[in-house]
Amino acid sequence: MWLSSTAQTALRAVLYIAEHATEGPVRVEDIAAAANSPRNYLSKTLHVLGREGVLQSTRGPRGGFELLVPPNELTLAQVIQPFAPITDRRCLMGRAECGGPHPCAVHGRWVGIADAIEQFFGQTTVADLLPTPIQITIPNPK
Repeated sequence: MWLSSTAQTALRAVLYIAEHATEGPVRVEDIAAAANSPRNYLSKTLHVLGREGVLQSTRGPRGGFELLVPPNELTLAQVIQPFAPITDRRCLMGRAECGGPHPCAVHGRWVGIADAIEQFFGQTTVADLLPTPIQITIPNPK
């Protein structure tokens, strides 16, 4: 499984927000600069994460984005799911049907790798990737 550029951007943005969580809402401009992403594209990505319950946005001069899930509970799978579902497996040989009674030549060797990748994203949290552990209180949803 390879991550789409949107899923990669979402991960970079969420990690940046988590790193700056103790400072309050993080401005889109700051996240865009850190994620090396165009502001409008990033804003749409962040709003998708908001609809998915990962982030909360606040308007106004002191507004921005905050995590709705503590970093130690937020898995990478939750962050990338709207953009690159990890359970959406495709045959490496491009076959419409693969596995079961009709596996492709690569299937037997690839299935273990695909399972390991799915496990990595499902068990790795945002906190696992932060340079230093942080303790934050998640605000109540409005």
